[in-house]
Amino acid sequence: MGKRHLDNLKSFDSMLEYDLKEAISLMKSFSKTKFDESVDMAVNLGVDPRHADQLVRGTVSLPNGTGKNIRVLVLTKDNEQGKKSIEAGAEFAGFDELFTKIEKGWTDFDVMIATPEIMPQVGKLGKVLGPRGLMPNPKTGTVTKDVVKAINEVKAGKVEFRVDKFGVIHLSIGKLSFDEDKLFENISTCINAIVKARPTSAKGTYLKKFTISSTMGPGIKINKTSFIN
Repeated sequence: MGKRHLDNLKSFDSMLEYDLKEAISLMKSFSKTKFDESVDMAVNLGVDPRHADQLVRGTVSLPNGTGKNIRVLVLTKDNEQGKKSIEAGAEFAGFDELFTKIEKGWTDFDVMIATPEIMPQVGKLGKVLGPRGLMPNPKTGTVTKDVVKAINEVKAGKVEFRVDKFGVIHLSIGKLSFDEDKLFENISTCINAIVKARPTSAKGTYLKKFTISSTMGPGIKINKTSFIN
């Protein structure tokens, strides 16, 4: 650990759970890096992802965006639709050339949007897209005929959340330079969406642990009673 990180650890009690607003203020008070760090959250859930009926997945629109430039790729065989996608802000659009590049392992984008009729072919890219969480899915709005709407939603701050094999959801919800109120709104919106996505088969404590941190900062435990009964 570097001196800055150790100093930050000494400035608070890492064993305590903090009120969310207090935790955000504390996080922003830490010694800063030279770049604008992302603010991340990790939510430990009381589910068993090995069972299909306990997978937690969904999307949420952050009221204040992510602060990041989300690189969008649209797979479509319709040239006019591809043109409109680029005009709407997508970094990449088309089919043949992009499909071949992805097939060879290229994934220099953050979100893929695809039209329904090409999904049988997109399925062949599962080995590349699946492990990186990039496979389009109708449930998250990334398989759609209205690609322009999907692009606008992603660029405006719509993010996908999904529980990993350890029962944890990791999300980046903004930048450290955001005002405290904006970070609070984004985090609260995410937590509420995750709570609403609770599977009916999940028993016992659902929201087990919840922490926030900046990219280079220590994790701060949050008192979860404000978010779940």
